[in-house]
Amino acid sequence: MGLFIYVSLFSIIAYTFGLAVSLWKGKQKMSAVAVLFLTLCIVILPFFSIL
Repeated sequence: MGLFIYVSLFSIIAYTFGLAVSLWKGKQKMSAVAVLFLTLCIVILPFFSIL
């Protein structure tokens, strides 16, 4: 079950990072920054919910 969680988290991170890169290339820099911030929140927030 732990492996499934890590693979799912990595796939979500990879997908949102790819979206941010495609937005950056499309000259939508503010949207790309917002998506990168969302990606960081996805990574960091689960650790705060455990505490």
